[in-house]
Amino acid sequence: MSSDAAPSRDHEEPGGHEGHGDHGHAPGDPCAGPARGLWSVDEHLADVLATVRPLDPIELQLLDAQGCVLVEDVTVPAALPPFDNSSMDGYAVRVADVAGATGEFPAVLTVVGDVAAGDGGLPEVGPGQAARIMTGAPLPPGAEAVVPVEWTDGGTGGGAATGMRAASAAPEGAAGEVRVHRAAGAGAHVRRAGGDVRAGELALAAGTVLGPPQIGLLAAIGRGTVLVRPRPRVVVLSTGSELVQPGEELGPGQIHDSNSFALAAAARDAGALAYRVGAVADDAESLRATIEDQLIRADLMVTTGGVSVGAYDVVKEALAEGGQVDFRRLAMQPGKPQGFGAVGPEQIPLLALPGNPVSSYVSFELFVRPAIRALMGLAELHRPVVRATLEADAPLSSPAGRRQFLRGRYDPAAGTVTPVGGAGSHLVAALAHADCLLVVPEDRERAEPGEELDVVLLG
Repeated sequence: MSSDAAPSRDHEEPGGHEGHGDHGHAPGDPCAGPARGLWSVDEHLADVLATVRPLDPIELQLLDAQGCVLVEDVTVPAALPPFDNSSMDGYAVRVADVAGATGEFPAVLTVVGDVAAGDGGLPEVGPGQAARIMTGAPLPPGAEAVVPVEWTDGGTGGGAATGMRAASAAPEGAAGEVRVHRAAGAGAHVRRAGGDVRAGELALAAGTVLGPPQIGLLAAIGRGTVLVRPRPRVVVLSTGSELVQPGEELGPGQIHDSNSFALAAAARDAGALAYRVGAVADDAESLRATIEDQLIRADLMVTTGGVSVGAYDVVKEALAEGGQVDFRRLAMQPGKPQGFGAVGPEQIPLLALPGNPVSSYVSFELFVRPAIRALMGLAELHRPVVRATLEADAPLSSPAGRRQFLRGRYDPAAGTVTPVGGAGSHLVAALAHADCLLVVPEDRERAEPGEELDVVLLG
């Protein structure tokens, strides 16, 4: 069967594909696969990325563009902020009128009105005058600085104020006198026009991923829509008649479907819109029908399970005919059996991953995540890789000729990595406690404590 309930390592096919099948590669093509039938990790990844192309740009409303990649340089049409405005609640004043002001000898100014955010008609501040002003309100003509309300008596004639009463409850605050207890220099507590960005400056460059701050900037400069590459739509489905949805009771020989949940979450984490399909039974016709139904909402399809050599490996049975999907063996552990091709009239890329939980997740990180990010048009496709010192009680063994990916915990302060759990590809609990993949290269059959290895950082 092809599901989460699999042995501790991927099934080793005795024969396997000799090359790439009918997938469109010419003889001598460096992506055409090795003649020996085993593909390297790098060859398989290169084949995937050679097929995947960035999605066409579309114009989206700002909130719909969150998480998308900008495909145009956005320049600032008008200065931000567009006018001098107050950064504090207080009083707009002339510098000369408050020079030398102290608590003992305050400057007494005549209040000539209120200036609230959004006000158009502004009072002019002349000698000996002040205007009560709110945060974000435009600086009125004649004023040169703002003194915070806490530096004044708030117009009460008493000690230092702690705030202003609401204008509706105390309209008299917009008139009368105010005592200022501290001096203020020119421009104090004033946000100058263009102090954030000036007209004509570059606001965001093409290639920027639009997160909340970028969306906020676009809104601030008046952009209602933006040209982006949309987030890829990724359909994830698992196969196996033994799979039961979480929350449902298990029968004899059944297990809960975990792969489709893990991979759908991983697709979201990579930036995609993920659609999880309930587990498909081990029936080739049912699987073909499900895939056909899902193609309408897919930019990329991911299956898990059914790619090895068992009698019920349904993905291989359903998709190998006609050369739509090429099933191959990779020189890696976990994740030796893999499938890749294009399906449907629109030739939607499909990656068929193994069914063991760790195998499917490692395969996703190595092959599907870069494909998703390529669809998005991102320049950086891969997880960060660092070098770390192996911290272990004993040497780690690795199969000859295979690149092994072990779960680990990375300590950035110490520069060390510690294995988590064993090498079994069914050990999903260990995967949940790992934050990296520890890589033992193909030419090594053991890794000694204290030596440096590549570490792929997750999350």
